[in-house]
Amino acid sequence: MSITDKDVRHIAKLARLKVDDAEVEKLADELGSILGYIKKLEELDVAGVEPTSHVLDLYSVTRADEARPSLGTERALANAPEAEHGHFKVPRVIE
Repeated sequence: MSITDKDVRHIAKLARLKVDDAEVEKLADELGSILGYIKKLEELDVAGVEPTSHVLDLYSVTRADEARPSLGTERALANAPEAEHGHFKVPRVIE
């Protein structure tokens, strides 16, 4: 599949990427190869193959998101290295 320089520049603009003129031609070739491979995959007969989101039998191990009572402030701050006015006190990270 042929990808033009104009296509690459448009995609780069949408992705908010800066590409210089030297990269445009290389990216056009690479994107063309990727789309060509995808086109080749369309030739496969997948009739009767169930769609999957994973190749492995996976299931969610997370619990249902249910509102429950939370820790009180005193208990939450019990093991904090430093606390002040009912909040965790942390070192300044922005000068």
